[in-house]
Amino acid sequence: MRVSKKLLLGSVVATAALVLAACAPQAATGGGGEGEGDGPAEIVAGVITSETGPLAGYGKQYLDAFKAGLDYATDGTNEVDGTKITIEYRDDAGDPDTAVTAAKELIGDGVNVLLGSASSGVALAMAEQAEQNKVLFISGPAAADAVTGINEYTFRSGRQSAQDVATAGTFLDDIDGKTVAVFAQNNAFGQGNVAAVEAILGGQGATVTPVLVAEDVTEFTPFAQQVLSAQPDLVFVAWAGATSGAMWQAMSQQGVLEDIPVVTGLGDAATFGAYGEASEQINFLNHYFPAAPDNEVNTAMVEAIEAAGGTPDLFSPDGFNAAIMLVQAVREGKGDVDAMITALEGFEFEGPKGTNTVRAEDHALLQDMYQAKLVADGSGFVPELVATVDAADVAP
Repeated sequence: MRVSKKLLLGSVVATAALVLAACAPQAATGGGGEGEGDGPAEIVAGVITSETGPLAGYGKQYLDAFKAGLDYATDGTNEVDGTKITIEYRDDAGDPDTAVTAAKELIGDGVNVLLGSASSGVALAMAEQAEQNKVLFISGPAAADAVTGINEYTFRSGRQSAQDVATAGTFLDDIDGKTVAVFAQNNAFGQGNVAAVEAILGGQGATVTPVLVAEDVTEFTPFAQQVLSAQPDLVFVAWAGATSGAMWQAMSQQGVLEDIPVVTGLGDAATFGAYGEASEQINFLNHYFPAAPDNEVNTAMVEAIEAAGGTPDLFSPDGFNAAIMLVQAVREGKGDVDAMITALEGFEFEGPKGTNTVRAEDHALLQDMYQAKLVADGSGFVPELVATVDAADVAP
């Protein structure tokens, strides 16, 4: 089943104080000489993402799939038209300053292609680095809408908050005059979701009430009570990271899930058991789970990740897509940043979720999204596809 429901999405603008760096060279690094296709013999790209820290699990999903995707897109050679692609990996630990330091080091070594970022705060800092240093940056799972269109050097290989919110909208009928509470973390990701809900659902006549929680909070009962006090008609929950289980427990204990319709994003497999008996009461929008799409690319990705000892999960497509985009940039741009940008603008390709399109004007990645539910499976729960939402209907 496919859902087709046109939604009018507002644009979201965010600002951040970010660290700047000196200009970097435009030439590709390493190798010397020319490859078989008149490109450089070697291009070195830097992948900066969370290998440790609160989003390390998301970083691993991205990295496992990126490696599988690079193998897939180069037929196992790590070469494109005679140009070898070498990857330098750096851990940002989810910290923008750490990411900026790593970016400066790589750029100083001549690297002019950067990829990664599970954290929206990191992605915004990296995007600023890309613009200041005139290097290509392909952001990963980071969902903040502000990353899209932030500058000509920044692309994204995953979805963004506006696509999540638009998918949530496909669960609703008439929301004019209704109250929507947004329960989220007080960070770039959460604030981006609030802005997206205000732009999209607020634009359809809903009153939006944010309930934002500091990232270091571990006791969520008072915030669940705030949600109840707002008396919303719908609760949109935007959450990521290790505190998800405790948050949902508090929401359940305070009766939020029993009294109010709740829509949230279906997270990675580690969260499937976090909702308890309320699992089947929640409406889930979803970016990806392995059984959602049915195509050859998804099958190839799942098999490759599992063969390497990993587990395909929520952000696997982001890493796989990033590798395909990197190979396209190298094939067509041959290490020249301006040419690589041109190669990616308007690029349409088959990824694990089906057809993806890099929108030329702002570098948003247009892609299908999913409605899903959790169903009991023994002592736990597994996701089941309800409907596929067409990419054009949730385009930011």
